[in-house]
Amino acid sequence: MKMQKAAITQALYDTCAFAVVRVPTIERGLEIARGLLAGGVKAMEVSYTLPNAGEVIAAIKKEFGGEMIVGAGTVMDPATARMAIMAGAQFIVANCYSEGVSEICNLYQIPYAPGCTTMTEANHALATGAAFVKCFPISNVYGPSLVGLFKTPTPWMPLMASGGINLDNLHEWIEKGIDCAGMGGLLTRGSEEEIAANAAAVRKIIDETRAAAE
Repeated sequence: MKMQKAAITQALYDTCAFAVVRVPTIERGLEIARGLLAGGVKAMEVSYTLPNAGEVIAAIKKEFGGEMIVGAGTVMDPATARMAIMAGAQFIVANCYSEGVSEICNLYQIPYAPGCTTMTEANHALATGAAFVKCFPISNVYGPSLVGLFKTPTPWMPLMASGGINLDNLHEWIEKGIDCAGMGGLLTRGSEEEIAANAAAVRKIIDETRAAAE
């Protein structure tokens, strides 16, 4: 058996991009997943801002199995974290840090990415077991330049960008050293074919930028 937390953390780094999904129906969630997979983006976060998140996660896991890494987003408390994990969430993302959520994720060996704004928050999150530090909401404010602010003093800090990422600046985020990136509208709007086309464009930028840095 693979080391679950380590394997999923590595898989998120490898695919790098994931879709941030808020959908009114299970059917739309499955449609987005099909588009993402067709374009080569193999991860998605289903946000608990909507009450059907657990059902959407369970349906995606049933339909696609190991093809798609599916996580839960906006997980702000331990009860929601456990419900998400029981529904099949393979990683947990939040807009803020919670020690209780961190403990639940460690208990079940699920990667946790809490939103952090300061170096103090980020280091505390790592000390209590976070797999990634989510730069939220500061990704939107500072852009790719924030990567160096965190990684210069702590180059081992695994960073997740979320917000303000598009096809024009994605390469810069990768060049600066971001480890994975969540994208909303770019990877969730339009038809299945449009999502697949955008996902393919994202995949190409990630692969080419990482290859050039080797």
